[in-house]
Amino acid sequence: MALCTSSIGSLKFAIYSDLQIRSLNTLKCQHNRVSCNYAQFHEVVYRIGKEKKSRCLGRLGSSEGDCERIILKGVTGTVLPGEMLAMLGPSGSGKTTLLTALGGRLGGHLSGTISYNGKPFSDAINRSIGFVTQDDVLYPTLTVTETLVYTALLRLPRTISKDDKIKHAVAVIDQLGLTKCKDSIVGGGLVRGVSGGERKRVSIGQEILINPGLIFLDEPTSGLDSTTAQKIVSTLWQMASGGRAVVMTIHQPSSRLFYMFHKILLLSDGNPLYFGKGSDVMDYFGSIGYSPCVAMNPSDFLLDLANGVYEGAAEEMQGQTAVKGALLDAYKANLADNQTEEFYKQMNDSRGNGNANEKMMKKWNTSWLQQFRVLLERGIKERRHETFSVLRVSQVIVVAVITGLLWWRSTVGHIQDQIGLLFFYSSFWSFYPVFQAIFTFPQERLMLTKERASGMYRLSSYFMARMAGDMPMDVVLPIVFVTMTYWMGGLNPGAAHFFYTLAVVLLCVLVAQGLGLAVGALLMDLRSASTFSSVLLLTFLLASGYYVQHVPVFISWIKYISFNHYAYKLLLTSQYTKKQTYKCGSDSICLVQDFAPIKLVGLDQEVTSLVALLLMLIAYRLIAYMSLMRVGAKP
Repeated sequence: MALCTSSIGSLKFAIYSDLQIRSLNTLKCQHNRVSCNYAQFHEVVYRIGKEKKSRCLGRLGSSEGDCERIILKGVTGTVLPGEMLAMLGPSGSGKTTLLTALGGRLGGHLSGTISYNGKPFSDAINRSIGFVTQDDVLYPTLTVTETLVYTALLRLPRTISKDDKIKHAVAVIDQLGLTKCKDSIVGGGLVRGVSGGERKRVSIGQEILINPGLIFLDEPTSGLDSTTAQKIVSTLWQMASGGRAVVMTIHQPSSRLFYMFHKILLLSDGNPLYFGKGSDVMDYFGSIGYSPCVAMNPSDFLLDLANGVYEGAAEEMQGQTAVKGALLDAYKANLADNQTEEFYKQMNDSRGNGNANEKMMKKWNTSWLQQFRVLLERGIKERRHETFSVLRVSQVIVVAVITGLLWWRSTVGHIQDQIGLLFFYSSFWSFYPVFQAIFTFPQERLMLTKERASGMYRLSSYFMARMAGDMPMDVVLPIVFVTMTYWMGGLNPGAAHFFYTLAVVLLCVLVAQGLGLAVGALLMDLRSASTFSSVLLLTFLLASGYYVQHVPVFISWIKYISFNHYAYKLLLTSQYTKKQTYKCGSDSICLVQDFAPIKLVGLDQEVTSLVALLLMLIAYRLIAYMSLMRVGAKP
């Protein structure tokens, strides 16, 4: 048995029998207050459709099997407490698919048996396992400490005090060697922050905060140098030594890393070619006639075999398909029955022994109000640079100054100019909030998917915290704009008229924001959402009653679904009354309500317009909320 001298983990693991290992690791996880979780999977098969079945079956000679692609083809295995399982295989072999299935995050045509402590996947299990995605989904402007503290406040049980949760986050920072960068922002994309290895450790830290007995990691060493990769895998090995079960996918580990893995699963085109101890893998393939011709990294040799590449003397001319077929036949003949036997044995041993903490974990870890407070604080801190940006404030002030100068001191005699200003209020404060809001959920889709999948918080608490966090600037900017332009534009100087106008503008802003949120949540694509919103808003503006006075009957119904129409009507009533007059000629006095553009819209039905806007305010947000329910929802 070839072992690297630095591979202490494999050496310790190899000198015990399976029974001794299980007993030892049970004591370890109990000592470290870790749930002794383990995962089993038996004959896992996953299929995806190549194209629509109706179209595929319509082709001559096509069968149902031709319309789908099988990603996983009957994979079986077990990972116990104290073990670190590495899934190896070339790109497209099904590693990430299997890991996602084991993490309970894969929908579709999945068959076979996956169990945790002998039980199927549940919300309680979901909250007791950790799942680290390949891409580090983190808020770039939060510091390392803030990231882990907010995660601790959301994911740790409500029975733990806030101070203890913060202390636990600090302890994880020390455990992962992040002390030096704890006050640095995480960064990512265009924001410079910590290094890639440190960012990966932050992602791992978010999951080990809950002290999981089972943790899944997708390519934790991807894009990292060998030294950084060694540090991360060493950290994971220490976690496994403490009684946790660690499962990871890894593409091409160095020989130092390879011998740290207790178990190896080798996949090729969705088929298992090996499952067993990492220390036995080379001996196994040697026993079936596949040995490297020269000394080489075991993982390189295994990847060659998984790709069907073998330079053995007797099979030098053998094709890739033939090599894969021979390895698969050898697996079925030598290993498959043993894996199935271990699966059922472990199932029988665990029957009735489920996780003692499962009943305690069925409820949310924190209350709705606690989630709302933490998410609100985190959201404000994360978006503080965006919300209070100089550019955002400046553009509103500049537009306000230009508007005030263009409508400088309009009088009631210039009624056309005044209603033009009122219509500009309704149009500007429709476009601006909509195009601010459509970015909200598409930008946070990955984070929302990740955190909802882990059961971190309720969707309702996130939604309400997001609305509340955006509210200050959504209210302050319109107030500044109206205050600057109202008297410059010569509108009715009375306090009641001013506050009436301001209230209508704020209501228009909230409705427009709701529309933007709904469109963004429905489409979840910025380009599509921007195009759709532009067309929709232009339609609403054209039908609002300012541009076109003689609208054909067959299309006039659009104004009844246009919030701009109702906002414009209320703005008119904020300035004029039915009995108010104006000079319509050198010696003529006319009623304002008879002025053609105003007469078309009318100065009545204020209550109806107000109710319509309030209904739209609620309806748009309900649409946004219901659309978000599919993001990160369990398949």
